[in-house]
Amino acid sequence: MPKSINKVIKTLISSDVVLNIGWGLLGPIFAIFILEDIAIGDAQEAAKIAGFASLVYWLVKSFLQIPIGIYLDKSREEKDDFWFMVLGTFLAGFIPFGYLISSLPWHIYLCQVVYAIGMAMVIPSWSGIFTRHIDKGQEAFEWGLESTALGFGVGVAGAIGGLMVAIFGFKTVFLLVGAFTFLSVVLLLLIYKDLVAKN
Repeated sequence: MPKSINKVIKTLISSDVVLNIGWGLLGPIFAIFILEDIAIGDAQEAAKIAGFASLVYWLVKSFLQIPIGIYLDKSREEKDDFWFMVLGTFLAGFIPFGYLISSLPWHIYLCQVVYAIGMAMVIPSWSGIFTRHIDKGQEAFEWGLESTALGFGVGVAGAIGGLMVAIFGFKTVFLLVGAFTFLSVVLLLLIYKDLVAKN
């Protein structure tokens, strides 16, 4: 990344890219996993489960994000934003392992609820910190860099995820998604002193 970008922004982008590469591995094959392991070959049932899983995630995440954002805005310090971001990402890291032990539709829905809670904690806090630390005069460039890095990362990860399932099976992909998510948490901890200790 260009030297003109500050440490906090570089770390946030790197962590977000790692997180989304991990989940990008899962994106194209999640419905196939539901078809084979949850619906046991029933395509219509798999379609319903996948649809409701998506609904559960987006409803819960959308319902929680605004009150979390309002709560985070009440404090001028960034320690609450930082810990919401870290703990939300950490929580999301357990979800791929939850998928691994799922055998019924409600297991998937429960995983989606927990995943939604984690990401509802991450999105407002990550965005708030990014907004406050963005380099003046480089706002469009840095948001563009974030979006471009995500696009490349998720696109490549989707192709790799499909190949990995074909060669190694779902278990390997789920383990990698969890590993990438926890690596994202480790990267976020690198800016602890810049956000929490400084306050």
